[in-house]
Amino acid sequence: MPPTAHNSKCAISWSAGKDSWLALMRAREQGLRVATFVTMCDEDGASKSHALPPELVEAQVRALGGTPLSVRVPPGEYAARFDACLRDLAAAGHVHMIFGDIDLQAHRDWLAPACERAGLVPLFPLWGESREALARELVARGVQARVVCVDTRRLDASFCGARYDAGFLARLPAGVCPCGEDGEFHTFVSGGPGFAHALPVVDGPQRRVASQPPFAPTEFVFQALSPALPS
Repeated sequence: MPPTAHNSKCAISWSAGKDSWLALMRAREQGLRVATFVTMCDEDGASKSHALPPELVEAQVRALGGTPLSVRVPPGEYAARFDACLRDLAAAGHVHMIFGDIDLQAHRDWLAPACERAGLVPLFPLWGESREALARELVARGVQARVVCVDTRRLDASFCGARYDAGFLARLPAGVCPCGEDGEFHTFVSGGPGFAHALPVVDGPQRRVASQPPFAPTEFVFQALSPALPS
């Protein structure tokens, strides 16, 4: 981390998944003050890619000691809404924006200039590290995570709903990234280091969604989750 990052007020791009969580852990260990968790969402409030309900992501962020910021995005307005969010973060005193990307250069080439235009310094705590080593670190740190989406072109639907642990990694077929960096799967973190308490969740039904043009034809399987109500 740059020395100027120490104790700076930061925001984090928050998918609610394991890579965001590990980036958060790394950032806090370096002394960053991660204040705001930014989640890009569909118009109905569900998180993009992971399709998690807003109340679940909010409960997760609160358990991690953060403030959630949900950005709802109408069709075709992702870049504009993201840029506006970054400007608002800078105006509110944030200095850095943290991302959990590992090695997809096209993502970084888009994200970093967007931050710089808004007056934020982008940070990538996981960047350039071995995907296999990061997967082992996640398990070793005790992350409690579930697979909530799989791309059936790359991974069998039976993996949806599985716990992200050593057994899951051992079962992955050859060629599937153990971090899902190529979009094979997405996760939701419900507990582990950094949480004030583990987040109890309730399984809902799985659903299948066909991709729409211009994306490649495939089917995504989503595992519905919701916060467990107090007994």
